[in-house]
Amino acid sequence: MKIAVVSLGCPKNQADADVFCRALLEDGNQTVASLEEAEAIIVNTCGFIQSAKEEAIENILQACSYKKQNPAVKVLVTGCLAQRYQKEIVAEIPEVDAVVGLGSNGQLPQILRQVASSAQVVESYGPKGNLPLGGKRVIGTPRQFAWLKIAEGCSNACSYCAIPSIRGPLRSRPLQSCIAEAEWLAEQGVREIVLVAQDVTAYGDDTGQNQIAELLDALNQIEGIGWIRLLYAYPERITPEFADAMARNSKVVTYLDLPVQHINDEILTSMRRKGDSATIRSAIQMLRQKMPDITLRTSLITGYPGETEAQFEELCAFVKETGFDRLGCFAYSPEEGTLAEKMPNQVPEEERRRRADVIMQLQSNIMAEKQQQMIGKTITVLCDELDEEENVWLCRSKADAPEIDANVLLPGTAALAPGVFYNVRVTGADVYDLYAELA
Repeated sequence: MKIAVVSLGCPKNQADADVFCRALLEDGNQTVASLEEAEAIIVNTCGFIQSAKEEAIENILQACSYKKQNPAVKVLVTGCLAQRYQKEIVAEIPEVDAVVGLGSNGQLPQILRQVASSAQVVESYGPKGNLPLGGKRVIGTPRQFAWLKIAEGCSNACSYCAIPSIRGPLRSRPLQSCIAEAEWLAEQGVREIVLVAQDVTAYGDDTGQNQIAELLDALNQIEGIGWIRLLYAYPERITPEFADAMARNSKVVTYLDLPVQHINDEILTSMRRKGDSATIRSAIQMLRQKMPDITLRTSLITGYPGETEAQFEELCAFVKETGFDRLGCFAYSPEEGTLAEKMPNQVPEEERRRRADVIMQLQSNIMAEKQQQMIGKTITVLCDELDEEENVWLCRSKADAPEIDANVLLPGTAALAPGVFYNVRVTGADVYDLYAELA
């Protein structure tokens, strides 16, 4: 069949899609870029917070709308929403032909054959531990970068988070499996690999031996890879050994996504975070001491149950004093089945959103100042693609994670090529993007 895959949410979800796409191709199917061409549409969903759930449902309904022109089109729902809301999807969106839980991703070729030959809805929810950690895959991203999933699930059990109930406890992928996939990616022309997990700093903890430093040392030796980036590192696990491994390996970019969520100790305790405010500040101080040029990204939550105005002001002061290079702020979303959902003193939604807007305005001012400081500097960028409509080259510095952060823009007339590193001189800046010319 001709299959279109819509993958939503985090890079880990895209890595899952890369694996099941390869299995579908090996079973004789082909992928198409256009939903109009597809005989089957797979919507690989996110179900983490309310906005992600709404986006997933919109995409499912859009996929189902193609049945009006062609009733033979099949719609399959996979990913976190399928795992979390199994019966609800079947009951409320009857046009869906299959709902496939995470543990049944490996069965998708057989499930597709089933829906192709039957009018009955197929439901399959295998054990979460059956979700492949790796294996043969396609590269669903532009060829110059790729996600490398090193672990699945999470054992932190934060009070606001549904991830452990959706994806299960931490399962680390074997070290040699990660290295072998990274070597294969390099052979395919990938120049930047981005290590993803719910918490990369916990890699190996479930086996009794943390191996993230060992993994970085090994990946640094792979020929062809230019940059190694890490996403999602928890402050309480930022050890000197981890920071030293980042600093000594030249291919590991000095960039870290450090989701701290809050800085008030009472809120952190209620969130069931493992570290306190002193732990967070200590981790940031150590990272900046060992890597003075490090780019730190974080995420925060405003309006968590019981958050007082004073506690919110403490968070604002922390944002101003710390000066994160990148920051995302989310208004708290009460998630079914989490401890925080049932807590007293829920903050009204309008106030939660107002506080998030205040934080983002503070960060905009910080970003604007940092961006201006970049003008005149020479930096290395990786060229991603040419935006033909705007006639500009979209590039990224080591301070910019793909599909998350901003771009370094060069004139479309410049002699660049995707997947190549260049030295450029920064000539201008706005709040997010930099403008540059070849150095």
